[in-house]
Amino acid sequence: MKNKDFYSDVYEIVRLIPPGRVSTYGAIARCLGASRSSRLVGYAMNLSHNLTPAVPAHRVVNRNGLLTGKHHFSYENEMQELLEKEGVIIENEQVKEFANLFWDPITELKI
Repeated sequence: MKNKDFYSDVYEIVRLIPPGRVSTYGAIARCLGASRSSRLVGYAMNLSHNLTPAVPAHRVVNRNGLLTGKHHFSYENEMQELLEKEGVIIENEQVKEFANLFWDPITELKI
């Protein structure tokens, strides 16, 4: 895997997203100094479902809070169900109160 180190860095950041909070592909890419690599963060999320330690890929959404990665989970509603178990309200496949729940790794990790 040519992007192994980048993916490992993505996984490290995603593992830091607290339960009940969400981040975005772009925010994670920016944190890694690769602001144009949002799609690569998405690819990393697609490959993360069976990793140990677990990667909470369900906490990564698009820049508008939409659950665009949901089709990469075991079943269609799994991403939404995992977020709802953490207290995140989803309406029409979008995180309600996204701005309040957004976790920016640059700000939160003081990078």
